[in-house]
Amino acid sequence: MIVGTVMKVDAHDLRTNETDDRGRIYLGTEYANKRVTVAVVEIESDRPDDEELAAAYREASESAETLAEGWDEVSSEAWAGLDE
Repeated sequence: MIVGTVMKVDAHDLRTNETDDRGRIYLGTEYANKRVTVAVVEIESDRPDDEELAAAYREASESAETLAEGWDEVSSEAWAGLDE
């Protein structure tokens, strides 16, 4: 069971920080040797999510298939032209 405390937060107290490559943030020296409570309010990412990656992969796969079919037709025509 999770028990929490409702706190009112002034919008001026909110800060946006970037994480390092291990997901850590630097709060600043004013918080050194103090107990702090941090809440993640929103997460933004420059990377696409799994659904976006899957859709892009499907689209690329379909495009490659269409290109291969087109190349097969052109190649067959070119070979046929050499036989004439």
